[in-house]
Amino acid sequence: MANNFTLEDSDTLPAANISAYLKAIFYHQSAGLPSFQCPRINATRYNSLTNSPGPSNPSIRYYLALDLRENLILLPRLIGSVVEAIQFLGPQHCMLSIVEGNSPDGTGDVLSALGSHLETLGITYVFQSSPIDPTKTKRISSLAALRNLALQPLFEHRNQVTRDTTIIFSNDVTACPDDILELVYQRKSLTADMSCAMDWNLENPRFYDVWISRAMNGDSFLDVPDGDWGNTSELFWNAKETRARFDAKRPFQVFSCWNGAAVFSAQPIIKGLRFRAPKRNECPQGEPQLFCKDMWYRGYGKIAVVPSINLEYKLEMGRKLKEKMGFTSDIVSEQDPDGDHIEWQPDPPAKVKCIAEWDDQYWVPWNESLL
Repeated sequence: MANNFTLEDSDTLPAANISAYLKAIFYHQSAGLPSFQCPRINATRYNSLTNSPGPSNPSIRYYLALDLRENLILLPRLIGSVVEAIQFLGPQHCMLSIVEGNSPDGTGDVLSALGSHLETLGITYVFQSSPIDPTKTKRISSLAALRNLALQPLFEHRNQVTRDTTIIFSNDVTACPDDILELVYQRKSLTADMSCAMDWNLENPRFYDVWISRAMNGDSFLDVPDGDWGNTSELFWNAKETRARFDAKRPFQVFSCWNGAAVFSAQPIIKGLRFRAPKRNECPQGEPQLFCKDMWYRGYGKIAVVPSINLEYKLEMGRKLKEKMGFTSDIVSEQDPDGDHIEWQPDPPAKVKCIAEWDDQYWVPWNESLL
């Protein structure tokens, strides 16, 4: 692909700025744009992910989905990693779906301009702009609608979906290619139904997705008593085996997770599973937790967190997090893969902590509202 882009000024960004972002995404030419360097892909470790019948087989093996809003500064690192991962996995077997909306910073302009260049690489790309704004309407209903919108093109190509089709769904995080590939690798290696990363924020990193994630004892990963964030517990303070796996950076089973990025089988989606908001008499909770709850109910309870993958939401903090916790490639290169094995528990916890508000936490049956 030639290193040049024919573009027009948008209402938000001049053509030169859009071109600079495209060069950063496709060629890692920073042109002064902030980013950070990721490790080279370990082809030996991830080679099994590329095995396929060949380009004549029209199946979608990997479906990558993102919902983005005002994420211009993240695009060189995040979309650059997505493109690199797709090129490794095989563009002819990948489909990329991005939904954007309400981004006055020009995020949509850059994402829209990706199309012709992704097509040149052989990548099927669907870009949608949506007026849905979670900050102005019912938040969880809106977020669920946006996630479902990102999955919609999959149904329009369902004739290309197979039992092995894998969905890779990322938030607006500072991911490297190896973060994406390791999530896919672990889901396959562990025979998991779903795999999640770990996500963090703050200068002194603190686990981020506390509201969504639940361990196999039904409790939150981090205790925030009465909403007092100055008095939080250690991670997995009451789940000894899970804490040991976390400390060893080995995958562990959970009731629910998302944590910045998740990889899961397309089969539940094709069979009707959707992201949703809580029902009227159901614990107020986020759409990813409800997604996992519904996965369990449908018999897809092999859900794992992969703690070797650590993600942030801000670019500079993402760079610092990788310096502090290590790049995924470096962590797994020092591990014996046999240690990743999980003894799957077939049943969910009887009860799960509901965090209706940070100062209103209580326990409910895991399958509340589903019976």
